[in-house]
Amino acid sequence: MRNSSRGAVDPFIVMDVMEQARAAEAAGRHIIHMEVGQPSSPAPEGARKALAQAMESDALGYTVALGIPELRARIARLYGEWYDVDLNPNRVVVTPGSSGGFILAFSALFDAGDRVALGAPGYPSYRQILKALDLRPVEIQTAAENRYQLTPEDLAGVDYEGAMVASPSNPTGTMLGKPELAALVEAVQARGAAFLSDEIYHGIDYDKKPVTALQVSDDVCVINSFSKYFSMTGWRAGWLVVPEAQVRQVERLAQNLFICAPHASQVAALAAMDATEELQANLAVYAKNRTLMMEGLPKAGFDRIAPPDGAFYVYADVSHLTDDSRTFAAEILDKAGVAVTPGLDFDPARGAGTLRFSYARGTAEIEEGLTRLKAFMDSRA
Repeated sequence: MRNSSRGAVDPFIVMDVMEQARAAEAAGRHIIHMEVGQPSSPAPEGARKALAQAMESDALGYTVALGIPELRARIARLYGEWYDVDLNPNRVVVTPGSSGGFILAFSALFDAGDRVALGAPGYPSYRQILKALDLRPVEIQTAAENRYQLTPEDLAGVDYEGAMVASPSNPTGTMLGKPELAALVEAVQARGAAFLSDEIYHGIDYDKKPVTALQVSDDVCVINSFSKYFSMTGWRAGWLVVPEAQVRQVERLAQNLFICAPHASQVAALAAMDATEELQANLAVYAKNRTLMMEGLPKAGFDRIAPPDGAFYVYADVSHLTDDSRTFAAEILDKAGVAVTPGLDFDPARGAGTLRFSYARGTAEIEEGLTRLKAFMDSRA
């Protein structure tokens, strides 16, 4: 049977690293996981209890395509609590994770062949989903002096119908301030293009609060998820906020592509949104791990890093150590028992000289990982 050209997307390298780490563990080795951006904590206790109760009394069949009304209303209320934004719940669309949100947003806003500007380094699935939808990712090399975030100057002279930013970013954890974000929105909208903001790491911040694009403009598309701050990666629940004029367009697509987000996950997500104490305790772990990473990585020899404002990643320039980050990551896994992600996932042009380290796991694991990394690097000196 023939394959489509749309399906010829690159692999998600971090998933390959996860499989290599799993195989090493199956062979009896103890592996420290710094490769995947996944909290080690489960969904909040209240979320799990709410689902257990629902399973006793509810068939948990299809929901309406836009999501459970109570969940959409609670998400809208979150924008008032976090950002002082008065959001109409009718603009909220519950999705099967942020990945489902990307598919819906890209399908609703762009036609085949349209060009979408992305900053590099960036989340690799943006460009792969765009390619699978017959859209054209336009990757723009961002500068270290701009903390690897897009600027209006980067977009000048570029032909595009849409632009997407992420703040905090994966893989760097850097954020855009309100003036910088507003300047980007203005530049994109001035050419009649769509502006998309990936805010999946909001809630995981340290010294300053992230800005939502909704504080700048109503004419934007915001993508978020319960995966990171709410610690629900495998539950596959996320959301979009779109202008009212786009809601019906997205709804029709959601009806046909997904029917709805998983009902069980929506029940759990609604309860998770009020688990503030537990979620803030998780954030305290990330904050402690961040401090350990910022101290421990330079001691191990990984000293060319962009200090993260949010999320739970450190992106390191290792071009002075290797010109093949994939082989280097495999060597670290083999000899140190630490799984890390090659930068090629995030930046095909420069990623052969970068690595991403995740500190989403428990503190004891992060401490052990840093000890192993230092021993490994000392052995190479």
